[in-house]
Amino acid sequence: KKFCLYSIYNFIMPKFPELKNKNVIITGGSGFFGKQIVKAFQNQKSNVFVIDIRNNNTKNLKKNIHYFKADITKEDSLIKIINYFKKKKIKIDILINNAANDYVPKNKKKNNFKFENFIKNVWDNDLNVGLTGSFLTTKIFGTYMAQNISGVILNISSDLGLIAPDQRIYDNFTKPVTYSVIKHGIIGLTKYTAAYWSKKNIRCNAIAPGGIFNNQNKKFISKLNKLIPMGRMAKKNEYNDLVLFLCSPSSSYITGSVVVADGGRTII
Repeated sequence: KKFCLYSIYNFIMPKFPELKNKNVIITGGSGFFGKQIVKAFQNQKSNVFVIDIRNNNTKNLKKNIHYFKADITKEDSLIKIINYFKKKKIKIDILINNAANDYVPKNKKKNNFKFENFIKNVWDNDLNVGLTGSFLTTKIFGTYMAQNISGVILNISSDLGLIAPDQRIYDNFTKPVTYSVIKHGIIGLTKYTAAYWSKKNIRCNAIAPGGIFNNQNKKFISKLNKLIPMGRMAKKNEYNDLVLFLCSPSSSYITGSVVVADGGRTII
């Protein structure tokens, strides 16, 4: 009975009540990780604004979920969105830069991103989304936040923003150079922004998560787990509380930091 009452209490009461009614922009919110973040803020009763280039069924969105179909690499598209916020007099409290191209190994599918043959068009497109897109959203939405003298920016990096990918764990697949370059660059953007807008009461941090289990190839999972001291990949939704913490007043004295959550992979 105690367990049931405790579970019901946690379901009804948000873990971070300060996030209730906060306005949160999440780029790439329709992706695998993005959906988890959206759900996490939805559970805190925040007002979530998803920006994604992919189609979404807006009919199924909850009242506190709003969707903008937009290309974050196009400054004009982002200006239209910020004009919406200005016209409606909606304050932006939190910006999460999550959008990026990612390439994951799949069964019976060969992906050749070998460095020697890496195509410049792929390089340009990946950096355009992962770095230029994050720069533009930070510039446009962050400037609006700075005018209100408050806000939080959280950038999604990766454990591969700290180390190089171990290509030995992949089969018929090469983790592309662009992924590492972008995730390292995101950390640089985080530190720059944290210092630049410190007087505007804007905190900017990044998380460096490890891989999330999503029914990947068993051989790949086995090899990867051997590189992780905890012996496993992250579980779905396991990063949610970390994201919420860094966006809440509970982390009010943390800025310019990169919080690593990788099961210990980068310590050895």
